[in-house]
Amino acid sequence: MQPLQIIKNPLKKFFYAVYQKRLEQKTSHWHIPHHIGIILDGNRRYAKKQGFMDSIKGHYDGAHKLEEMLHWCDELGVKIVSIWIFSLDNFKRDQSEVTEILDLIEKKMREVVTIEGLHTNQIKIRSMGQVELLPQSLQDAIHAAEKATKHYDKFILNVAVAYGGREEIVEAVRSHLQSELAKGREPAEITDELSVEKISPHLYTSELPDPDLIIRTSGEVRLSGFLLWQSVYSEYYFCDTYWPAFRKIDFLRAIRDYSQRQRRFGK
Repeated sequence: MQPLQIIKNPLKKFFYAVYQKRLEQKTSHWHIPHHIGIILDGNRRYAKKQGFMDSIKGHYDGAHKLEEMLHWCDELGVKIVSIWIFSLDNFKRDQSEVTEILDLIEKKMREVVTIEGLHTNQIKIRSMGQVELLPQSLQDAIHAAEKATKHYDKFILNVAVAYGGREEIVEAVRSHLQSELAKGREPAEITDELSVEKISPHLYTSELPDPDLIIRTSGEVRLSGFLLWQSVYSEYYFCDTYWPAFRKIDFLRAIRDYSQRQRRFGK
């Protein structure tokens, strides 16, 4: 390492620490979102930038970052977090990578059952997505995590896996139609009464408030279908940092930015 770099790195860390402290001191004056959605993007690019031979290392670092982020949310009083960790489109990736990612998700889901901190903080796990498309062992792990935390109500973590926004809406409409037809109602009656209020209870996030803020990392400025229905009035924050490198400073900046916005809800 060059002499200038030896001096520069500690100085950089020092100034970041001071800046983070200043942001933390201001949080009591901010409007904190009740529900945050996060698109955890950039794991593979992070791994490549770090020089890792295997991209799965980026996903492991991303999983550790999620644990950190949940602590930050708890500190600020955020009550609901929805994360997108595996999309339906991700099934199209190289099969070996898909297997490694799903194995990692299964490992983390099984850890949920025994992690003391999760139960101490009363974190409820809810899955979102076409879970039936996943390997049976992963399905079992997800159901076990949901069962072990179903009575908690202090904090809710929605985990979107095998998830697609369009598919969620289609599934919700289908579920509504099936339930109405099962009551013996005529198709004409069902379509005449079709409304937002009729479909919403069939979404993955039924009984939960819509996300106030959605954060996407890695510099991509698009939704990619995440919570399409629920995000109609959400505020968005796009961050250039790859997810595994996401810092508390980045998180606090997102919350500060949200707090400064004036939400009109179409009015």
